[in-house]
Amino acid sequence: MKHPLLVAALVAVAVAACGKKEEPAVQAPPSAQEQMKESAAQAVEAAKESAAAAGEAAAAATEAAKEEAAAAVEEAKEGAEEAKSATDAAVEAVKEEAAAAVEQVKDAAEAAKAEAAAAVDAAKEAAGAAVGAAKEAAKD
Repeated sequence: MKHPLLVAALVAVAVAACGKKEEPAVQAPPSAQEQMKESAAQAVEAAKESAAAAGEAAAAATEAAKEEAAAAVEEAKEGAEEAKSATDAAVEAVKEEAAAAVEQVKDAAEAAKAEAAAAVDAAKEAAGAAVGAAKEAAKD
């Protein structure tokens, strides 16, 4: 008989224990040290985000500077090419003018040579005539 009474008592205790609701434990407010830890963690996270944003901004600025430098180099190359073309054209013009001047000098030298040959021929004729006249005068 003792057993059914014991079983009934255990069932009663179990039902009573399950029927009770536990009151939630009141949490103590965080201590100042925990609050500082949380604030420090938030500050560290904000610093990391700022550093990442600064890194992205620096990368963007570097890329923009690279693009501007590449454009400047391209413009310089184009300017150098234009200057080279202008120089080549000027050199070609000077060569053509020099060739024309050389031709004129050659023509003038040919003309002077022909005139000198004509003068020599004329001088020979004059000398021959003078010799003939002198012989004629000597015969008389």
